[in-house]
Amino acid sequence: MGAQKAQPTLAEVRKWPATVNVPRAALALGCSRSQLYELIKRGEAPVRTLSFGTRHVVITASLVALLEAA
Repeated sequence: MGAQKAQPTLAEVRKWPATVNVPRAALALGCSRSQLYELIKRGEAPVRTLSFGTRHVVITASLVALLEAA
């Protein structure tokens, strides 16, 4: 088992690129990547996503807005 990564701060998330992969977004949200993938699959993700075939990315601005509202 690898070391668990620390949840990033809001200031760190604001510096991320325009889109990030699902595992990175899940870390910021404090959920598992499988949980976030399931929400995306059901159309219930709390953040905006883009899909490219089977690949999904999370729009960072949406992630920042959600974290700011928390």
